Amino acid sequence: MKRPVILISNDDGIESDGIKALWRSIKKFAEVIVVAPNTQQSAVGHSITVANPIRYRKNLIDKNYYGYAVEGSPADSVKLAVRNILKNKKIDMLISGINHGANTAINIIYSGTVSAATEGTILGIPSVAISLASFTYKDFSVASSFASKIARTVLKNGLPKGTLLNVNIPAVSRKEIKGVLITKQGKSVWDDQYESRHDPNNREYFWLTGKMNILDNDLEFDQTAIGENYISVTPVHYDLTDYSLLDELKAWKIKM
Repeated sequence: MKRPVILISNDDGIESDGIKALWRSIKKFAEVIVVAPNTQQSAVGHSITVANPIRYRKNLIDKNYYGYAVEGSPADSVKLAVRNILKNKKIDMLISGINHGANTAINIIYSGTVSAATEGTILGIPSVAISLASFTYKDFSVASSFASKIARTVLKNGLPKGTLLNVNIPAVSRKEIKGVLITKQGKSVWDDQYESRHDPNNREYFWLTGKMNILDNDLEFDQTAIGENYISVTPVHYDLTDYSLLDELKAWKIKM
């Protein structure tokens, strides 16, 4: 039986622990090709490079970890992979991750991880974003195992056109996981704080800090689900139209 071809990307960079764990898990049943940013690209959203050239190079780590490192964003990496690097290969699926840190609620908008999966969806490839809900937790075993399961499920069932899956996995041991919940994107937002500092020339600069302002308390939302040690699976689409407002706007009779 022919093995499926799965493209892997991320926003933490091609040498991150998360993408290596994902590669090791997925290559057990699929042909895996890694095309990812050459540097850390967290929170760049769906940005693409238009004012500078984009380059890539072959990347080899630990003798057998092989992929292509792109001088660009996660969306750049996916575009370049599909349009150029792998233009003669049919890609059956794209997985972005495993991200270090949750991508729930408003984070979906900022996330390079989710944006790589969104770009895959735009290009007609069934796509999944996978995130581990911690910036410091080092054990990717649960996340990589579930990534393999969700990948097989998507390959079997497919996804609607324009829709991707955003998966968030609690940073706990396997025995502490309570189950899997199909969730909505939460409403929680960041309470941004800009910390003022000064360089050696006494010029002021700022570091973005802050904390998530939790606005959801129901398990139907992604942020709450992972907080209660459930794996969260959220269907997301890139059509941002507010259909509920269309008829009301038409009634406004807006004219030149």
